[in-house]
Amino acid sequence: MKYYLGIDLGSSSIKIALVESDTGKNVGVVQEPEQEMSMYAFKKGWAEQKPEDWWNYACKGIAKIKKIHNISKNDISGIGISYQMHGLVIVDVNGKPLRKSIIWCDSRAVEIGNTAYQQIGSDFCDKHLLNSPANFTASKLKWVKENEPDVFDNIFKFMLPGDYIAYRFSDIINTTVSGLSEGVFWDFKEDDVSSSVLNYFGIQQSLVPEIVDTFSQQGTVSAKGAEQCGLLEGTPILYRAGDQPNNALSLNVFHPGEVAATGGTSGVVYAITDNLSVKESSKVNNFAHVNYKKSGTKNIGKLLCINGAGIQYRWLLNNLSVSSYEEMNQLASEVAVGSDGVCLIPFGNGAERMLSNKDVGTSIVNLNLNRHSTAHLCRAALEGIAFSFVYGIEIMKSDGIEAKVIRAGNDNLFRSEIFANTISTLIGQEIEIYNTTGAIGAARACALKDGNFDTFCSFMKNDHVMTYIPLKDKTGYEIAYQNWKKELKRILNKNN
Repeated sequence: MKYYLGIDLGSSSIKIALVESDTGKNVGVVQEPEQEMSMYAFKKGWAEQKPEDWWNYACKGIAKIKKIHNISKNDISGIGISYQMHGLVIVDVNGKPLRKSIIWCDSRAVEIGNTAYQQIGSDFCDKHLLNSPANFTASKLKWVKENEPDVFDNIFKFMLPGDYIAYRFSDIINTTVSGLSEGVFWDFKEDDVSSSVLNYFGIQQSLVPEIVDTFSQQGTVSAKGAEQCGLLEGTPILYRAGDQPNNALSLNVFHPGEVAATGGTSGVVYAITDNLSVKESSKVNNFAHVNYKKSGTKNIGKLLCINGAGIQYRWLLNNLSVSSYEEMNQLASEVAVGSDGVCLIPFGNGAERMLSNKDVGTSIVNLNLNRHSTAHLCRAALEGIAFSFVYGIEIMKSDGIEAKVIRAGNDNLFRSEIFANTISTLIGQEIEIYNTTGAIGAARACALKDGNFDTFCSFMKNDHVMTYIPLKDKTGYEIAYQNWKKELKRILNKNN
């Protein structure tokens, strides 16, 4: 039996998956470390991690999964990599990191990106980059240039986090078009690395890694990499993508009209389009999807992030007298649609891009201390988070997205019928739920090295859990949603 190995590099842990290469069947998934990885925050708004730690945990995870499932290194025929997006890794000529990685949630470069959007030109950015430079990798690299010039002068190459893991396996530095686009280095009009971004930020072309196809033999495990990770020298690296494009791939979302939704700590709506025009670049990000082809298919992933999602429900779990999400869901089911007027605005996890980067916090309104209970809070939370997804989907529609298929992973929020039914009913769209993960998707993506999408699609046939169908009577949902939007508008106007 041969297997594909998937690596999902997150900011809290690294997950390693094994799947059978001929069937895509999940063999197992492990996590390293078992507790959360360290994160360094020397100043408010900073977030850094050591790239070397990522590699060490990846090696530990590979050893663990081989041991648990009694798998030989000779049985692993390919490696797929998923990784936390928008991070910056910089290395010297010997491949040694020059500093800790500035990761996705670090906000130090926000103003650099905002200034760049105005000075490069908002019209140019929208038409060529499909994004504002914002707080993405290019802006973070500019921060290093401005604040750590001695470090910047010694850079041999910059990389995304997944590029670094691939490098440690292979001793080869390269990247993908999708990766460069998430760093806002890609010009979609010119279909090439953006000379305008490089020139504006003062970044030499020589710092850009070689570009390889997302689905291809991107390198092989070197003798040094094999000694450290426990895989066979020559094992090919066959796939690499950021976590949100990879989550979409894991749910078989490749074509215009297909949408992937994620309901974890934060929420994500990721929709595929082949339209290069943007209207909501200040609220929605646009990246080259995994099947974007230079001088070929131009599939774009539109990404809308909702920071205040599952973290809100987790906060309630930690602060109410309840023992589990299941108990909360049961309590919520005892309350009618609309939570008897209780309305929860769930944006308590920092600034929300879809709200024009306003930090509106969490609000609970219309709470009657004589009538309302824990059950009403649980229902209001699920509805409030679901309403934020619907609000985001409305923004996506204004940006030209018409959902034909919505698929979601079987994670915490989408396990709740209240949450999923609320979204499905309000948008009038079925939501398909699948039991898969980013690490499993990255492993399965190895099968796409030869463009065999039929084989990849067949891997999902046993993953389907259920489908939520819009309820015929949406009146109560519509009333509750409109009330929620009124409260949100009131708060937004107050913050102007």
